[in-house]
Amino acid sequence: MSEIYKRTHMCGELRLADEGKEVILNGWVAKQRSLGSLVFVDLRDKTGITQITFNEDIPEELMEAAKSLRSEFSVGIKGIVHERSAKNDHISTGEIEVFATDMVIYSSAETPPIYIRDDDNVDESLRLKYRYLDLRKNKMQRNLLFRHKVTKCARDYFDENGFVEVETPMLIKSTPEGARDYLVPSRVKNGAFYALPQSPQMFKQLLMVAGTDRYFQIVKCFRDEDLRADRQPEFTQIDLEMSYVDQEDVIAMQEGFLKKLMKDLKGMDIETPFPRLTWTEAMERYGSDKPDTRFGIELVLLNDLVQNCDFAVFTGALENGGDVRGICVPGGAAQYSRKKIDKLTEEAKHYGAKGLVWIKKENGEYNSSVKKFFTEEQLAEIMDRLGAEDGDVAFIVSDRKKVVFDTLGWLRRKIADQMGMLDDNQFNFLWVVDFPMFEEDDEGNIKAMHHPFTQPKLDELDKLDGNILDLKADAYDIVLNGVELGGGSVRIHDKELQAKMFHVLGLSDEECREKFGFLIDAFKYGAPPHAGLAYGLDRMVMLLLGEKSIREVIAFPKNQNAECLVSEAPGLVDEKQLEELGIQVVASENE
Repeated sequence: MSEIYKRTHMCGELRLADEGKEVILNGWVAKQRSLGSLVFVDLRDKTGITQITFNEDIPEELMEAAKSLRSEFSVGIKGIVHERSAKNDHISTGEIEVFATDMVIYSSAETPPIYIRDDDNVDESLRLKYRYLDLRKNKMQRNLLFRHKVTKCARDYFDENGFVEVETPMLIKSTPEGARDYLVPSRVKNGAFYALPQSPQMFKQLLMVAGTDRYFQIVKCFRDEDLRADRQPEFTQIDLEMSYVDQEDVIAMQEGFLKKLMKDLKGMDIETPFPRLTWTEAMERYGSDKPDTRFGIELVLLNDLVQNCDFAVFTGALENGGDVRGICVPGGAAQYSRKKIDKLTEEAKHYGAKGLVWIKKENGEYNSSVKKFFTEEQLAEIMDRLGAEDGDVAFIVSDRKKVVFDTLGWLRRKIADQMGMLDDNQFNFLWVVDFPMFEEDDEGNIKAMHHPFTQPKLDELDKLDGNILDLKADAYDIVLNGVELGGGSVRIHDKELQAKMFHVLGLSDEECREKFGFLIDAFKYGAPPHAGLAYGLDRMVMLLLGEKSIREVIAFPKNQNAECLVSEAPGLVDEKQLEELGIQVVASENE
């Protein structure tokens, strides 16, 4: 066993003011350069790199050991800090080097399968398979440290404001929350299953009934759903709930938290209160309930201008109760060739659109994919409505409102990205409020837009017996740069109103008892008015760091197939374990 050198400094800490000090550093060999009588080693730990110099003044055996070093050897170095003759402006320790006087090699290393540097451009599957090496990169260490600081800021702020951190169970009863549950079989109750929580929703409401008053938790949640860049099967929430409050109290508390977070971690003073948009306004202006407001390109309604036109696609959409809406891209006429527009059109079909209509204004003249159906005056009228100037291009979608909103909401952000309008150093927070209480699924069934415990607007309760799709909820989302950072609502605390809500959703008394019995029972004993919110911690850290994927801010994430490439989970289990659980695995038709 090697002696352990107790370090005096981290590798990114030494400066010119430390010249002459005897120091001890521990870390990994990032690079070794042997020049005969001189050996240079870049020693790396989570804080950075220090250049270590082995020269002819050291014992021969130490020089031979230095020459044997290879990438990722784990070593300890004793030495003296010297001013560096050839400064390196690219690293924080670039003014100094350490002349080695002794060294211990803790462990050797094979040639690593990935380069351990920030600009490695390695395939992501390799990075995830060798994540323990990938995490040695300075960028990844910075990301983990930043995430730690976010959670510490949250704990400090909510503690200072009277919140109590309470852990809620990981093994719970399966309840309908919008996505598939991850199920865990019970050994002691054969045939029964636990579910991993999609959120602590009902337990945090129980904590309000229990008198906790203000609860928060940094908690793992689980959803068995298809993955994308900002979604993982297991993710982390900053979860909170408050008693005897309304929407304004929750919003004010969260604006205080986000203001502190941005000041402490980004050095930015952000203005509060944040702007607010109603759900209807957000959809009509931006085509999204999580709009990115760092740029313009807003949606414009064109129904009245095209209702009597000769283009059947537009008039047909209007006759079927749909919309015709467009966006104008400043300076986009020259940038968007037919080939580029065709590619956008193909991508738009993923959002339900059958196509994109385009109009360009160049040198005072109009050109369009539907020019034969419109006069020059009609095209000019449409472009004027869209606010187009010479050199601009407009894109128009006609269909059901949802398709129009989804397509143009995606398109405006896609175009902004292509035209360099998205500034990762600009942080536009806003609230979206007054969500619909209910929505229809693809089969026309009524479902809660958020969850069945969300309180409807109390001055609109008469709509429960009328057109319930017009009923609005006391729900609110906090949005940052086009991403939902968190969401919450005022909860129903009145047991009669909660029972009516279940009835509207088509749940029988038996189903309510089966799915939510323990919450219904708790509400019999004096539930306080309460409201809450949950942030997506992974998304928050991703946005504040300017990363494009939450996998960059999670230590050991899953890949697109929900696999952990490090541990090779999910994996098979032996027959004995299955027998104990009373489970028989049946091969699927695809195998």
